[in-house]
Amino acid sequence: MTENLNNLIVHPSRLVGTENLNNLIVHPSRLVGEVRVSGAKNSALRVLAASLLTSAPVRLKNYPSGLLDARLHVEMLTALGKTCQLINQSELEIVETNPPRSELLWSKRSIRNTLLILGALVGRTGRGKVPLPGGCKLGDRKYDIHLMVLESFGAHVWEEGGYLCAEVPSHQKLRGTEIFLPIRSTGATENSIIIACLAEGITRIWGPHIRPEIQDLIKFLRSLGAKIEVRGQESIIVEGVNELGSTTHEVIADNVEALTWLIGSAVTNGDVEIVDFPFEHLEVPLIHLRESGVRFYRLDNRLIVRGSSCYPIDISTGPYPGINSDMQPLFTVLGAMAKGESRVIDLRFPGRYAYAEELAKMGMNYEVKDNLLVIHGGNKLQGTEVTALDLRAGAALMIAGLVADSPTNISNAWQIYRGYDQINKKLSHLGVSIFSEMQQQ
Repeated sequence: MTENLNNLIVHPSRLVGTENLNNLIVHPSRLVGEVRVSGAKNSALRVLAASLLTSAPVRLKNYPSGLLDARLHVEMLTALGKTCQLINQSELEIVETNPPRSELLWSKRSIRNTLLILGALVGRTGRGKVPLPGGCKLGDRKYDIHLMVLESFGAHVWEEGGYLCAEVPSHQKLRGTEIFLPIRSTGATENSIIIACLAEGITRIWGPHIRPEIQDLIKFLRSLGAKIEVRGQESIIVEGVNELGSTTHEVIADNVEALTWLIGSAVTNGDVEIVDFPFEHLEVPLIHLRESGVRFYRLDNRLIVRGSSCYPIDISTGPYPGINSDMQPLFTVLGAMAKGESRVIDLRFPGRYAYAEELAKMGMNYEVKDNLLVIHGGNKLQGTEVTALDLRAGAALMIAGLVADSPTNISNAWQIYRGYDQINKKLSHLGVSIFSEMQQQ
C-alpha cells in the first residue's frame, strides 16, 4: 500500500472523512455482496441539533459517525459546551456539564443545520448566534421561512457579520403561536417543532412536511418528554413544557443511501443484498424502479437485487411519500443507462441539473427544456475527470463511474463523504476498487 500526500490508496478500514479529500477515482465494477444501510444523515443531524434543548444525557444508536457533516455538527455541539463521546462506531453519547452557550463562534465550513441549532438555542436560552447556513447549493434555498418562524414565536432576528442572530426581548419568553407554512418545507417544519417544545402555550403548525426524518425527530423529542400531536399533512400541535429529559434513541436507516445501493446494483447488473432497507420510506421510488425493469425481492429487513435491464424513466420530485429531490440525480444515472428517452423534473428545486453537465462529460446525452431534464439514454459512459458539485451529484457520478469503460476521477470528492457513512469500506465489500488523492496540508 502506497501512502503519501499526493496519492493515497485508502484501505477499507481507514476512516476517510477529512475535508482535504480531493479526488476519488472509481474503477468500473459490478456490485456483488452484502451491504448494511447506516443511520440517516438527515435524521441524525436534526436530532443532534435538538439535543441542545435538554440538559440531560442523550444517547444515539445507529449513529452514522463517519459522515463529514455529522463530525462537523459534533464539533459545533462541543463548541457550545456539550461533551460528545463515541461509545462505538455507531453509538454517540451527549452530556452537558454547563448550560450551552448562546453563540456559536465558528470559522470552519458551515452547514444548513445551523438554522436548527439557532432554533434550539433560542428555545433553550432565549437567544442565539450561528454562522449563516451552508450546505449544498440547490437553487434558491433562502432561509426567510425560518426567520418568519422565529419571529412568529416573538424573537427578533437579524444578520450580523456573517452570522444569523435571534433574541427574545428581555423579560419575555417564547410564546406558542399559529404558524402557516407557505410551502411544505422540511427545515421550517423541523425548526417550528424544535422551538415550540419549550415555548409557553400551544403551537399549531399548519401545512407541515411529514416525512420519515421529521417523524424520527418527533419520536426523539417525545422520548425526551415533549408533547407533540401529528395530524397528518394538515397540522402538528405542540404543547410547550418547562424542560426536557434524557433518552436513548435509535436513528432510522438512510433512505437515500439505500436507494444508492439499489440503483448501483441495477445499473451494474449486480447481485446485492441490502440489509436494514427502509421499505416503508421508499414505497413510491420502489414502484418506479420496478416499472423501469429493476428486479428486486424482499426478505425480512433485506432487499435483494438481481441483475436487471434498465428501461426509461419518467419521474417528478415532490413531497413525501413522493421521490425526494435528493434522489433525482441517482434516477438520472438509471435513465442514462436505459435505451430510449427518460424525463426528470424537479418541482422542489427547479433547475437542479448542474450535475447533468458532469455526466455529459462521461457521454450522457441530455437537454433541458424549461425545467424538464430530458435524457437520451443508452450511450456507453466513458471514464474521465468530473466534479462533485454537491453531495448527491457526487453520489450519482460515483455510481456512473461503476459502469464507465475506464476509471472515473471525481474531484471535490469530500462532498460524497458528507452523506455516506463508511463508504470506502462498503464499496470494497461490494467489490469496488477505489483510489483517493489528498490535498497538500
